[in-house]
Amino acid sequence: MTALVEEAADSSAPAPRPAAARRPTGRRYDLAVLAACVAGALYLTWQLWVDPNQRVVLHNRGDQALFEWLLTYAAHSLTHLNNPFWTTLLNVPIGVNLAVNTSMVVVGGLVAPITLTLGASVAFLVVLTLNLILTPFAWYYVLSRHITRTRAAAVLGGLFCGFAPGMVSHANAHLNFTGQFLVPFIVLCVLRLGGGRHPVRGGVLLGVLVVLEFSIGAEMLFFVALGLALFVALWAWMRRSAARAQAPNFVRGLVAAGVVSLVLLAYPLYMEFAGPQRYHGIGFDQRVHSENLASYVAVPYLSLARLAGLWHSLAPNFTEETTFFGPLLVILAVVCVVVMWRRPVVRAMGITALVLAVLALGPRLHIGSWSPPVPLPYAALIHLPIFNSALPARVDLVLIPIIGLLLAFALDRALTLTPRRRNTWIAGFTVALLPIVPLPIPAAQRDPVPAFFTDGTYRQYIHSGQTLVPVPPPSDLLPNGQRWQTATNFGFAIPAGFFLGPGGPDGRSRIGPVPRPTYDTLSTIALTGAQLQLTSLDELHAKQDLAYWHAKLIVMSTPGPGDKWAPNAGKLLAAATTLFGPPQKVDDVWLWKVP
Repeated sequence: MTALVEEAADSSAPAPRPAAARRPTGRRYDLAVLAACVAGALYLTWQLWVDPNQRVVLHNRGDQALFEWLLTYAAHSLTHLNNPFWTTLLNVPIGVNLAVNTSMVVVGGLVAPITLTLGASVAFLVVLTLNLILTPFAWYYVLSRHITRTRAAAVLGGLFCGFAPGMVSHANAHLNFTGQFLVPFIVLCVLRLGGGRHPVRGGVLLGVLVVLEFSIGAEMLFFVALGLALFVALWAWMRRSAARAQAPNFVRGLVAAGVVSLVLLAYPLYMEFAGPQRYHGIGFDQRVHSENLASYVAVPYLSLARLAGLWHSLAPNFTEETTFFGPLLVILAVVCVVVMWRRPVVRAMGITALVLAVLALGPRLHIGSWSPPVPLPYAALIHLPIFNSALPARVDLVLIPIIGLLLAFALDRALTLTPRRRNTWIAGFTVALLPIVPLPIPAAQRDPVPAFFTDGTYRQYIHSGQTLVPVPPPSDLLPNGQRWQTATNFGFAIPAGFFLGPGGPDGRSRIGPVPRPTYDTLSTIALTGAQLQLTSLDELHAKQDLAYWHAKLIVMSTPGPGDKWAPNAGKLLAAATTLFGPPQKVDDVWLWKVP
């Protein structure tokens, strides 16, 4: 599909200068863009950098704790030669299939020296910041070398792809979706397969990139593959003669990529689709995690427009505002498609964007607070493999680079126009993009891990491989116990935890384990403050659950102001005392030894 890449640059634009003539300037330009990406990433994350060990993403504490755990486990599995896709350190005694979670194997291995020396919180922040630096720069690099005629257009496209509202929204602790620095190279490899003189070599490179992207975020890889498949099919239909000529090389390259991918991913794919503790279908409600039609013209929470009072809550949480582009940018994107419609590349991109936008609406239409009984195309896909494990709203992560490329093409074209028309276009870009200029990611103070763990006192009571039961039980909403385990580099195993596993309705997944009675009782009290009347039956269940978990020690800390269970700490301690007997105070925790 080399012709496809060549068509991306508007032939009406002046040809670029020879490489030798522009090399010094280009090098300085690259450094300037990289500096801008670094500045943008640090601007977004500065509230966390103030104190990486004691600051947490305000709106997503649970996911930050999860990714810190995953990074630490990747380092632990590397240094202890453990299986990176399976662990019994969580969800004792059943274990957790990390292949169906976000295992972060490659990234976690690369930052293992940071994790093991400076801690998981610093490693998490380093990865998040690097994601926000490398993703826009990678798009700029590919655009400036292979797509756009002008570097200004490459800068605009790259910065948008890296700092668009959806990227900033997912920067609230989603390392898997902000780490898109391989995506532009995957796109480039696919589009160049057909016209290259060495399609097999290009396919091998593509296969390696696919494997690496799978290790960062399999869900993101699926969305990229879906978008590319739609785009390439549409372009091939529009340019049938060119597509037929390049089809043999394209197929050979794809076969090579598929062979490399399947060989290198054989074990993780086995674990994902046939391994223990797998599941079939995501446990999140796909009707809730779908785009609201009104969200396409809404402004994001982390934007200048929100300061003007223009933000409305249309997403399930602050991290899922994937398509909050604002009305002006949507209008500009439509204008770009209309003006450049004669170009097959733009037509294919525009139709692909429309299809993805409809799929992201999920199985049923939502318009603001109105939910008419209108079934949508995703309703026919919701039971298919992979589609049943994806959240529809995240499909629109692929819309971000499509709009970024459209903006880059439009600026390339605008720079060839008369000064008056060029200035009109530049004014349009400014007016459309200014309202969605991002605000920094909000952070809050996070209470430190108890000294009982950080000082190593816990080793007097429990050893590696034995089970420590945190109170309250660790989950996505109650992450403290998982943080204790991370801080000790897995000095003990724990029951429950924040992960996706089987046990949901209709064979789908659920967050955390299938709850046992004691897990349910303590979690309910911690989160709701319910005044439960505990009986001898509850005490019997507690003994049975401790035996099931092979528990050696039970620990409860003092909650901090940011902990959801802080208002209910007194009730929780009283309930634990009823179930386990009088506790012993050691350092800054309460503990119970299990006979």
